[in-house]
Amino acid sequence: MESSQDAINMDKGHDVREGAYVLGVDSGSLTAKAVIMNRDREIVAHSVVQLEIVSLEAVKEAVNNVLSSAGLDMSDIAYVVATGYGRRRYDFADKTVTEISCHAKGAHYLFPEVRTVIDIGGQDSKVIAVDEEGNPTHFAMNDRCAAGTGRFLEVMASALRVPLEAIGEMSLKARQKLTISSICTVFAETEVISLVAEGHSKEDILGALHASIASRIAGLVARVGLREPVMMTGGVAKNVGAVRAIERELGVSMTVAKDPQIVGALGAALFALDFVEGMSGLKLR
Repeated sequence: MESSQDAINMDKGHDVREGAYVLGVDSGSLTAKAVIMNRDREIVAHSVVQLEIVSLEAVKEAVNNVLSSAGLDMSDIAYVVATGYGRRRYDFADKTVTEISCHAKGAHYLFPEVRTVIDIGGQDSKVIAVDEEGNPTHFAMNDRCAAGTGRFLEVMASALRVPLEAIGEMSLKARQKLTISSICTVFAETEVISLVAEGHSKEDILGALHASIASRIAGLVARVGLREPVMMTGGVAKNVGAVRAIERELGVSMTVAKDPQIVGALGAALFALDFVEGMSGLKLR
């Protein structure tokens, strides 16, 4: 379990400004996300910018986009909290909070009953146990291999010459049960090429790929312990094939966030509100 010292960097020393809004920023491996909330804890605007790699420029673009969408500028922002891969690089952030805490808090805001959060992003997957107050109590993370992540799906879609946005629906049309045995993205791509050479349909191959993702997630869930209800967040949550495969593997029905990529940034904005109100809002066990 992450400690409170690990979860929140309290050393920036910035004062709360007079603005009526707060800003949460999530610098992911492949996307930058920003969320503005008002003092009534309502989402005012959000922005998602696609990256090639963690990028300060993309984060600034996401921030500029969300400010423009809300009709605001930085003078209207009372506090900024950053999370994600590059969170410590951003001087404009007043504080930083880990992804685990932010995803738990954002998911709880959207779905207070949630007890397990499955987040699959561009380069990592994580499963988070959440208590009734939205605090993370335990988590497991696959952060050293891209297998089963958004990047994994991008590579496989390219190998099959199928648009990334189409692979989820195509996987649901699988008729023959195939197996992708490798957990390595490079080796899995080799297996896919071999299956194509053997004459298997793209639908069947995609079915196998999504099943392999579900199997890896089930392994993470087993380390945390499955508690319902379950919510799925992250960019891969937009892939209906991945959602259905994970539901089948776990034997549950999952809630999918309406805008699954912004949940971390939303949690960061909620922490910003807590800091503005003079409390950390973090009760780790």
